[in-house]
Amino acid sequence: MTVRIPALTDKLGLSEATVGVILLVWGLGALVTMQSMRGIMQRAGSRTVLRVGGPATALSLLGIGCAPNLPSLLVAVAVFGMAFGTVDIAMNAQGSTVEQAYGRPLMNGMHAGWCVGAIAAGGIGSLAIALGLSYTANLSLVALISLPLVMVIGRTYLPEPPVVRNTAKARKRLPAVVYLLGAIMFFAFMVEGTVADWNGLFMRDELGAPEAIAALGYPVFEVGMLLARLGGDRLRGRFGVRGIMTVSGVATAATFAIVLTAATPLIAVFAMFFVGLGVATISPMTLSLAGTATDNPGPAIAQAGAMGYAGLLLGPVAIGLISDFTSLRMALGIAVVLGVLIAVAARFLPRHETTTITPAHVEERTPAGVAA
Repeated sequence: MTVRIPALTDKLGLSEATVGVILLVWGLGALVTMQSMRGIMQRAGSRTVLRVGGPATALSLLGIGCAPNLPSLLVAVAVFGMAFGTVDIAMNAQGSTVEQAYGRPLMNGMHAGWCVGAIAAGGIGSLAIALGLSYTANLSLVALISLPLVMVIGRTYLPEPPVVRNTAKARKRLPAVVYLLGAIMFFAFMVEGTVADWNGLFMRDELGAPEAIAALGYPVFEVGMLLARLGGDRLRGRFGVRGIMTVSGVATAATFAIVLTAATPLIAVFAMFFVGLGVATISPMTLSLAGTATDNPGPAIAQAGAMGYAGLLLGPVAIGLISDFTSLRMALGIAVVLGVLIAVAARFLPRHETTTITPAHVEERTPAGVAA
């Protein structure tokens, strides 16, 4: 959907501020479900939630593609946000379950799958533009293809291992590190949301790029994220989370500054690759660490994820409002500040990672995980 935002603005005659409101509604829908996920994940588990949320997400995307006017679009976007928020929390909890079953970091590699999907979506969006395929037809085809796929994939999910719960302890506040990780994820997701939602308009309106070229910025960004995530777990084992996050924050700030000061669209598109390299490993590592902060990964991941997605909610809205008073280029400068904040916050993380994985856990869970 993000690569076709310029087409959406043309279809319904939307302003940048209205796009910001649409993104706000999407974010609010996601946060509504995310804020309730701690209890749901504890009771139902990620496998059950994913089997419901996956098909709901595909169907709601179809509603966005077919919405004929702004009011119906807002309703469809709200439903999509709620379904998407449910799936995002549950799939990361499921990823933590698999990661702990294997006894080694895997989350960056799993999030590389997100990049593959985003790259494919960007490529499909650019191809659809080149072929003259409408916004509605583009989103509808994606939704109808995705629906059976998520239903088939749902058969492979693992159940969380049983956890002996102490009721009094379960009601206690989560460890402080979970909230620190949520703050870092907030900053990182603001950057990712800024790129996803505003990069196309920036390329087209501020740099004068044709729509097909403007749509390439996001998939190029995702290519950088994909490469970084494919090697992120090995780098984490060698340099640790603190070191990687500090470097990532600095790199994100520096490379996004290059995007904003680029003289031509091609330079900006090229720089987006390095922005992707910089920010890629931050959110997977925060979720992985949150998942090991407690015995049951679901509630901690739900908390960190909800904080992170608040960044996706506030970031695009702030960009839209600020751009109305200044310019889109000036508003996007927020991403540079966010990179610096990531680097600073990372220095407050524990020097040594904690984990709930023990040989006993691995022995209990690995056979089931391998079988699945």
